[in-house]
Amino acid sequence: MDFSSDTAAPAHPKIIEAIAAVNHGTEPSYGADAVNARLRQQLTECLETDDFEYWLCASGTASNALALSTLCSPIGAIACHQEAHIERDERGAPEFFTGGAKLRLLPGQGAQIDETALRAALTANNPDFVHETPLEALSLTNLTECGTAYPVAQVEAFSELAKSAGLRTHLDGARLSNALVTTGASLAEMSWKAGIDVLTLGLTKTGAIGCEVIILFGPMRDQAAALRARAKRSGHMPPKMRFIAAQAEAMLTDNLWLSLAATANSNAKTLADMLCAKPDVSLAYPAQGNEVFCILTPEIEALIQKAGVKCYPWPGGSYRFVCSWATAETDLAAMRDLLAEA
Repeated sequence: MDFSSDTAAPAHPKIIEAIAAVNHGTEPSYGADAVNARLRQQLTECLETDDFEYWLCASGTASNALALSTLCSPIGAIACHQEAHIERDERGAPEFFTGGAKLRLLPGQGAQIDETALRAALTANNPDFVHETPLEALSLTNLTECGTAYPVAQVEAFSELAKSAGLRTHLDGARLSNALVTTGASLAEMSWKAGIDVLTLGLTKTGAIGCEVIILFGPMRDQAAALRARAKRSGHMPPKMRFIAAQAEAMLTDNLWLSLAATANSNAKTLADMLCAKPDVSLAYPAQGNEVFCILTPEIEALIQKAGVKCYPWPGGSYRFVCSWATAETDLAAMRDLLAEA
């Protein structure tokens, strides 16, 4: 029973097929290939705009760090939640790629930034005060690290607050497909239409092998050359980029990425209902995507540990269970049988 992470899941068969389909002949290097040309058109349709530039990475950490380097200078700061992936799980990559920018950590339930705390930070921000690092960017995560989904209205409201204070905005979308399925929003509505300047669109957790898309909207297109230079300097300019583009193309075709996210979300709901059916077991946070955070009884903790169930103890006393497009019915059935022993 493996509920450790959606990155532990296999790639979807259509991803393998797409890579095999472009594995013939020669193509120009570094994104100047026919597959990327087709992908640009797909992105234009999905985003409902052609006012963007993009770059492909194989790693979520690299895509976040590179994206933030276009938004924040070495002498600025990035506001984010204190549990955000860029703070907890990226080993200082944003600071490294920006050349020294700080992360300003904000509180909030369910890993969503508290609006009062954000307003206070923006009000206190004074770029002219030399003794303090001024905020230059706001980074949001959807789904959050606690599996909760920001609705479009909240993303839009936070973007407006940030922009009114002179900040630009970043959206970490490692699990954005899961959030879109839950909220019913479109990719355009959750990104540039909501005021997001730079999006890191994650497809790896959804079912790709390694495929993340950095998207620069509107005036941020001017940063495309600098982004490519930073990608080259940091070793994130894959020469055979058609193989990453092929993954994105397969994911976006017929909305496969959203279908896979819907399956993962459904699997998570089944698991959450199963766990919460037991007495004294409750959700630590609303299960609004493909992650389930549960407060377990000592008896059930012991049961899952003895059975070798793969999941993670989480800060605050809950356990994190993650489902994917490939979560097996046999795993869900085995968990159901295991819980029946409690």
